[in-house]
Amino acid sequence: MAEGEGVYVYFECPDLDERVVRLQEAGVIFDEPASDRNWGWREARLRDPDGNRLILYFAGAMRFHPPWRVG
Repeated sequence: MAEGEGVYVYFECPDLDERVVRLQEAGVIFDEPASDRNWGWREARLRDPDGNRLILYFAGAMRFHPPWRVG
């Protein structure tokens, strides 16, 4: 068995909040609901059947132009 945190898989979703609602209505359980993160992204977290962490996120302009970006 692998040690450590395991695998994190990120999926960018421009319709994050709506997608989370649709998945919850279909019975998907989230570890963390969609929320704004201090690094500027909005994320929701869940796990697949093997325990891998799945992160659905929307970064928007923060992906390329975060306030801490070096010019």
